Amino acid sequence: MTHILHRQIGGTLPVAAGGRGVEIVDSTGKRYLDASGGAAVSCLGHGHPAVTAALHEQLDRLAYAHTGFFTTEVAEKLADRLIADAPQGISHAYLVSGGSEAIEAALKMARQYFIERGEPKRRHVIARRQSYHGNTLGALAAGGNEWRRAPFSPLLIETHHIAPCFAYRLKEPGESEEAYGCRAADALEAKILELGEGTVMAFVAETVVGATAGAAPAAKGYFKRTREICDRHGVLLILDEVMCGMGRTGTLHACEQEGIAPDLLTIAKGLGGGYEPIGAVLLGRHLYDSFANGSGFFQHGHTYMGHPMACAAGLAVQETIRRDNLLANVRTQGALLRRRLGERFGNHPHVGDIRGRGLFQAIELVEERSTKTPFDPARKLNARVKKAAMARGLMVYPMGGTIDGTQGDHVLLAPPFIVTEDQIGEIVDRLGSALDDALA
Repeated sequence: MTHILHRQIGGTLPVAAGGRGVEIVDSTGKRYLDASGGAAVSCLGHGHPAVTAALHEQLDRLAYAHTGFFTTEVAEKLADRLIADAPQGISHAYLVSGGSEAIEAALKMARQYFIERGEPKRRHVIARRQSYHGNTLGALAAGGNEWRRAPFSPLLIETHHIAPCFAYRLKEPGESEEAYGCRAADALEAKILELGEGTVMAFVAETVVGATAGAAPAAKGYFKRTREICDRHGVLLILDEVMCGMGRTGTLHACEQEGIAPDLLTIAKGLGGGYEPIGAVLLGRHLYDSFANGSGFFQHGHTYMGHPMACAAGLAVQETIRRDNLLANVRTQGALLRRRLGERFGNHPHVGDIRGRGLFQAIELVEERSTKTPFDPARKLNARVKKAAMARGLMVYPMGGTIDGTQGDHVLLAPPFIVTEDQIGEIVDRLGSALDDALA
């Protein structure tokens, strides 16, 4: 009997007892190849000596100090590291405990920014359907996944959603990628004008959509046009890189590959690699200056923000990625993963699309390839794939509702940055067997 309210009531979970490198070991001694990093979290794998050493050192110094009274050396060093590597115009970091907290803080920063500027009518948030920005109420309201939103809709603030940039599903026959990217971005301008000039405060988007759509990158030119639209209408661009950022797609920030910089950038997961709960909002100089020259504070806070142990983990993870040149491995092994997925699933009758960037890849499952018809959701194919993979000692991240929150299935892969060529082969082989079993 368990006294934990688990995510799935009535299920039986293996007990994680240890981990080293890309593997987790349960209490029976069974080993699992962690091909999803949990939920794209464990970028350095498990038990990395550099991170555990940093945590021991920080624990011996100081475990906790409230940020209303103190700053700490380790928090300052982490912020210095993050800003040194940040997109152009980003000047400060706000350290929190995870991705949902980061989104909540970013939304509040956007609102306070316009209050400080004397534009209190700017209150509307625009995001995209089939997005996921977190499970706290503000983040859930920003997100566009109807299955997650529906039970709590009476509690959510008013937000507005446009179509996602999802080429596999929404690009028209004969339409070029660039033309589709422009068309998808233009939906943002139409919504801004519909809501009224001077009333929209922010557009929120995942640079590469993660859990809800399965590693779906934007079409070429989409984000450049989005940035132009936001600038033209005085709207802040909030990029959510909680899942796709911090090296996961082959560059430290996924937006580097889009050639743009946001006003606010949310990060988490790969920031601390799962060694401690940590996230952050990276904010532009213009936002910081509006607070500093206005009220003199940001009206927000959490008990555990800037936690020294979490900052020690984040700093150690980021220094290790930099020292060991792991982003190069992400690019190399990511290209190999894409090639191996293509070899194994490129002609599979029930794999409609293979997509992603770096070590952030997914396959979308379909009942009929030519029509892109999804499987009946009642079949719960994504859950069957997860169960079959776990039986083979493989952790992947399957989800349902890929198309509209109800229909569609995909399998997301996000192995640690330390993954090897042999392990990539093993991941694809085990996934192929698991998928065949789930479809049987």
